[in-house]
Amino acid sequence: MVIDTNIVLDLLVFHDPRCSELRAALESGRLHWLATARMRDELERVIDYPQLKPRLGHHKLSAETVLAAFDAWVSFCPVAPKAPYTCKDPYDQQFIDLAVAHQAVLLSKDKAVLVMRKRLLKLGVALQLPASA
Repeated sequence: MVIDTNIVLDLLVFHDPRCSELRAALESGRLHWLATARMRDELERVIDYPQLKPRLGHHKLSAETVLAAFDAWVSFCPVAPKAPYTCKDPYDQQFIDLAVAHQAVLLSKDKAVLVMRKRLLKLGVALQLPASA
């Protein structure tokens, strides 16, 4: 499974109840989460946004804690080659590329990715929202 940054935030920072099944599957080892070092770098950049600071404080989280949880659950892979289809949002392309390269389920709620559902399915990638994980 490949998980985009917005869902990673829902899972690790916002504790979104829609991610409870995902959390349970990751904790039990039923799901195998694939990521690259670039994805981790993006998460590190995003959790440093000023608008996230209050949320981190509310949950008594630090950037280091969030990154440690990410590191504990992911299997790091090399950056994947460019997939045959291009996402309108360049930040999301890396998630598509990795999912295509590994024929993995892609968890995303990003509109630029969701509109690609049929094209990704042709490449063997199922696109899901967290509640259906």
